[in-house]
Amino acid sequence: MTPPLGYRDMIDKLSTRINRVLVALGGIFLLAMVLLTCGNILLRIIWVPIRGTFELMGFFGAVTVSCALGYTQMRKGHIAVDVLVRRFPTRIARRLDGINHLVCALFFGVAAWQLFEKGQVLFRTGEVTETLRIIYYPFTFGTALGCGVLSLILIGQLIRVLMPKMGDGA
Repeated sequence: MTPPLGYRDMIDKLSTRINRVLVALGGIFLLAMVLLTCGNILLRIIWVPIRGTFELMGFFGAVTVSCALGYTQMRKGHIAVDVLVRRFPTRIARRLDGINHLVCALFFGVAAWQLFEKGQVLFRTGEVTETLRIIYYPFTFGTALGCGVLSLILIGQLIRVLMPKMGDGA
């Protein structure tokens, strides 16, 4: 019989599953950006460019990046300049790491909340883009989701910093 999963393991598994879906979604939008760019270049050479490419690239880029935020944080793939912090005692470095996670979680939590609020306004008003008449709100909600997931991952990492033994049976 396998022992029950600790809190850390459950959070890690849930985060991994959510981020796999988001990374796949981001990959689809990235592929769409590549195809759109290639198609636009080809059509520009032989005929006329694709209308609305600038609009679509902006929307697709925002969703692609926001979908990758949480995954990148889980993998510690963001740029970190820790030349000074490495020289600090472990206890102080952990505290600074915790403060960093807290501030970043709050920032991206507020960003997700404000993007969600903006998405609701765009949904109610039915605002569309100028060139292609595409509705804004799905892209706004997608970006809010990516920021929200990043905030949750940062909170999970903050909990790990504050309670390193939580869920390990100790």
